[in-house]
Amino acid sequence: MNTIAASGTQLTIRHRDHRATVTAVGATLREYEVGGRPVIVPFAEDELPPASHGAVLAPWPNRLGDGRYTWDGHELQVPVNEPARATALHGLVSWHRWDVVEHAADAVTLELALPPSPGYPFALTLRVTYAVSDDGLRVSLTATNLGAQDAPYGVGFHPWLSPGDARVDDCTLRVDARTHVTTDDRLLPTGTEPVAGDRDLREPTPLVGIDLDDAWVDVTRDDAGLSWVRLAAPDGRTAAVWADASMDTWQVCTGDHVGRGARTGVAAEPMSCLADAFRTGDRLVRLATGASHEVRWGLTLL
Repeated sequence: MNTIAASGTQLTIRHRDHRATVTAVGATLREYEVGGRPVIVPFAEDELPPASHGAVLAPWPNRLGDGRYTWDGHELQVPVNEPARATALHGLVSWHRWDVVEHAADAVTLELALPPSPGYPFALTLRVTYAVSDDGLRVSLTATNLGAQDAPYGVGFHPWLSPGDARVDDCTLRVDARTHVTTDDRLLPTGTEPVAGDRDLREPTPLVGIDLDDAWVDVTRDDAGLSWVRLAAPDGRTAAVWADASMDTWQVCTGDHVGRGARTGVAAEPMSCLADAFRTGDRLVRLATGASHEVRWGLTLL
């Protein structure tokens, strides 16, 4: 009997010394390296992503309190998959098997027709493209509402930046944002505050002793309109993730509480909205029937 890897078909793309592998299950970015040095923390093809490593987070990123929300007067309930906090975590698409639309040497495109379900009765099609070039890895995702009613929608991604051969505690972190999001004990947003102390990461900050699972908004951008999170290792190399104007929220996690592999990397998650957006409406997209929503982000080794 033929067997298949837990993460499904492996789709490798290359350009010079850039190499990435995307999996059919979840359209997950399983590995990305430059010249043999990992930019993200990889996982084996025969294991499940250990902490949403490389996942696509849609139709909501992060947490939805109690998995319950109201949309156009209807009470809806999605499965709670983080029972310790009674939240629905990271959407619905990461465990579906996506279809491969095109696979070239340096790019791959996958598509998922997400069917309506009792907790999310909306028909979306999501198409994601990963492409490598001299500039790094570029990702774009377009969601289209093919249903007869408007849909609530948000999206994010979950790369874990790699410290290379170093420890996270030996690295510095920079987050291009001026406002920190406060949370309750379930990590659901309660408000915002100007960055201060060890939540002010606008300059490279040593990570030793800093435990993060936090969000930032009011992002800052460079001359190209990009906002960045940078993890700099002692060898002078920096694993970096950027997002353009299509996303304006960062979630950053040092992984202190993820169990196996704690503090082996730093999750730097570009998102279109905050946690609990289905309930608060904060930055939530109302995706009209027939409409599309596109986001763009990428990774590189500096």
